[in-house]
Amino acid sequence: MLTAGAVCVIVFLVVAALALILPDPDREPASELPALARSHGIDLGVAVAVNPLTHDSRYRDLVTDHYTSVTAENTMKWQYVQPERGTFDWSGPDAVVNHAGDHGLSVRGHTLLWHNQLPDWLAQGSFDAEELRAVMREHFGALMGRYEGRVASWDVINEPFEDDSPRLRENLWHRTLGEDYVAEALRTAHETDPEARLYINEFGVEGSGEKADALYELASDLLDQGVPLHGIGFQGHFVHGAVPEDLAENMRRFAELGLDVEISELDVRVPEPATTEDLEAQADEYRHVLESCLAVSRCVGVTVWGVADAHSWIPEWFPGYTAALPFDDDYAPKPALGGMIQALSRGRRAQPRATTRTMSGRR
Repeated sequence: MLTAGAVCVIVFLVVAALALILPDPDREPASELPALARSHGIDLGVAVAVNPLTHDSRYRDLVTDHYTSVTAENTMKWQYVQPERGTFDWSGPDAVVNHAGDHGLSVRGHTLLWHNQLPDWLAQGSFDAEELRAVMREHFGALMGRYEGRVASWDVINEPFEDDSPRLRENLWHRTLGEDYVAEALRTAHETDPEARLYINEFGVEGSGEKADALYELASDLLDQGVPLHGIGFQGHFVHGAVPEDLAENMRRFAELGLDVEISELDVRVPEPATTEDLEAQADEYRHVLESCLAVSRCVGVTVWGVADAHSWIPEWFPGYTAALPFDDDYAPKPALGGMIQALSRGRRAQPRATTRTMSGRR
């Protein structure tokens, strides 16, 4: 006859065993998206914020279960990582990179040079060209050096053109170093981490137009100079109803230069209030973006800019718009998620085509 103590032990062991084999009822089932993306040889990424990544298990589960790569939404930007010259805060970047390493995710570094989110000491400083070059080298050396071998690619230059113009932006780097700052930054990044893939990242260039043409000419010129440029990030901050039909065609011409291409910051914002019909149509737009990537042999990935609508930047920056991401405010999947699954389930990968240029001897 079993004693009361023995019964308690048996009950404990049974409960523990069930906990190991039964799924958590509060957790979404693992997605088929990562396997589908890998079957096409692309990454499906997501931009992550540090606070929910470190404090919200449901947020972490969505990242881990549905994506193959992560981008730090803000924490690797100058304002956060080097708030004072020579003083670095690694807590946020370490959290992102360590989470990725623990779960087999790749990392996109974002971003090295940008005109926004600069610390006061840099934005309001008085630097001559040599001093600013030293600042650049120090920052690249610290940030890229810390994560060498752990961050696969970097947005070295972010938004080099004016918002609605084909002209190079008059930012700190351009004013002080001239238009050659783009080439200089790419060379400095390559010297710091020779194995990293180096990108120019821009918005408003996803479809054909003057700004896209200007970026194409810049990329062509850099390659002619032998500058280590390896890819172009097409951000993809779209408005519902205005996703360019010629997305694949436009990306393909950059790919034919010998560059990798990717959709780096995808969201599709919908005017408030978002109706059921809007969300169904948005799903088709997400599907179109994924299919466009699959149609270009050198498209290496699509990154969604945010985990769920509750953490999206859209309502703050675009009042009157909402519902831009594949998961809603409560982390529930939306039709857009189904659109991505449909594209990856049905789509076929484009076959490689001959390129007209090489990138510093690298393919």
